[in-house]
Amino acid sequence: MSGHSHWAGIKNKKALIDNRRGKVWSKRSKAIIVAAKMGGGDPGTNLRLRYAIDDAKKVSMPKDNITRAIKKGTGELAGGNLEEISYEGYGVGGVAVMCDILTDNRNRTAPEVRKIFEKAGGKLGATGCVAWMFETKGLFLVPAAAVDEDQLMEIALEAGADDIEASGENFAIICDPSVYSQVGAALKAANIEPEVSELSRVPSTTVDLDAANVRQVLRMMEQLDDHDDVQSVSANFNIPDDVMAEIGEEA
Repeated sequence: MSGHSHWAGIKNKKALIDNRRGKVWSKRSKAIIVAAKMGGGDPGTNLRLRYAIDDAKKVSMPKDNITRAIKKGTGELAGGNLEEISYEGYGVGGVAVMCDILTDNRNRTAPEVRKIFEKAGGKLGATGCVAWMFETKGLFLVPAAAVDEDQLMEIALEAGADDIEASGENFAIICDPSVYSQVGAALKAANIEPEVSELSRVPSTTVDLDAANVRQVLRMMEQLDDHDDVQSVSANFNIPDDVMAEIGEEA
């Protein structure tokens, strides 16, 4: 089970809990602020902003909050001074990890992220040490019980998707970012509701983990995801079927 799709499923379930604490709204707000700051406040001409707004709506973020975040990004309101950074490093077992960060104080964020890596037996690395292993792709997770595999494959491939793979109880659809909206629209037209739909860093190679390392890597991923400045976490671990059976629902 590839790490990018497995982690996406865990993160989606975790977000339902985090959302009740308002944490997800804060992260979505930061994403909107930076998108508006980089490309303007019109989602019709700013694709990144449109995706950020879509993500905010998925977690029921109020319209007023979205509007306020856009205005912060365009400078109409104070509070838009955020910096976009990527931190890279390694977890146990040689797993490559990337964190996409939005922060107003990198001198605070960097040591906090480094500490999370080190406590989990990993190490924060230099810029570029693992980025070459990842490529940004569109990712959709569709519950396998809700759809016929052949039908899903036909719909996704006709819409321009690159690949479909089994991922636990889901099918993972991978596509180029340029056709992300197109694939999403095709699924919607077929009344297929993905459990996850996002632009994600997908690894070109993966590292198989044993049960002990899987638990440690997932704890690190969750701790990084919990950090207020971390927008997304990606890794190149793979969970073999026998290990998945051993750890069961813990993962």
